[in-house]
Amino acid sequence: MSADPAEKILMLLKTGGAQTAGAVAGALGVTMEAARQQLGKLQREGLVEHLDRREKVGRPARYWQLSARGHGRFPDRHAVLTLEMIEGVRRLFGDDGLERLIADREAAAQRAYAARLSGCASLAERVEALAAIRSAEGYMAAWQEDGEGWLLVENHCPICAAAKVCQGFCRSELALFQAVLGAGVEVARTDHVLAGARRCAYRIRPAADGPLA
Repeated sequence: MSADPAEKILMLLKTGGAQTAGAVAGALGVTMEAARQQLGKLQREGLVEHLDRREKVGRPARYWQLSARGHGRFPDRHAVLTLEMIEGVRRLFGDDGLERLIADREAAAQRAYAARLSGCASLAERVEALAAIRSAEGYMAAWQEDGEGWLLVENHCPICAAAKVCQGFCRSELALFQAVLGAGVEVARTDHVLAGARRCAYRIRPAADGPLA
């Protein structure tokens, strides 16, 4: 097994969700036994946990996923400082002041994102560029096209601590995506970390009455 196999497994479970030992072995190019040894080591360290899922036939299959401690290996950026600043703004300026701060942050992001997306000729190109921007900001973003449009997935939330105490940040990000992807586009959040999902995901498609992109 190559260097840092444990870190590779943690990243695999973070970006891909729960996996069987066989899937882990296949992704890392190692034997099933080697994958199981690494998963057992990570379990003893409290970084992963398993759950058994009943498949259509046969015995339940064992899936491995990150534990709360494992998710903590992908920390929130400057979480303590951010929380202190949010509480400070609330204390000094009230909830209205905090909402104005979020709106200002959203407007600045909208200008920066729009500049990055200005050269995109199609909605698919805008989605791809948006995923690249979000990945650069620490969201581990990916995108894919399917029969319903596009799915933008964020496998990590670097502002999760802030979002937990002020969900205006989540509302603002959804509005930001809608604005920069343009008129005639529908953006809907389908998975939300704060609702218990392992990731945030957004369904993007041309509006029923909008122009094709």
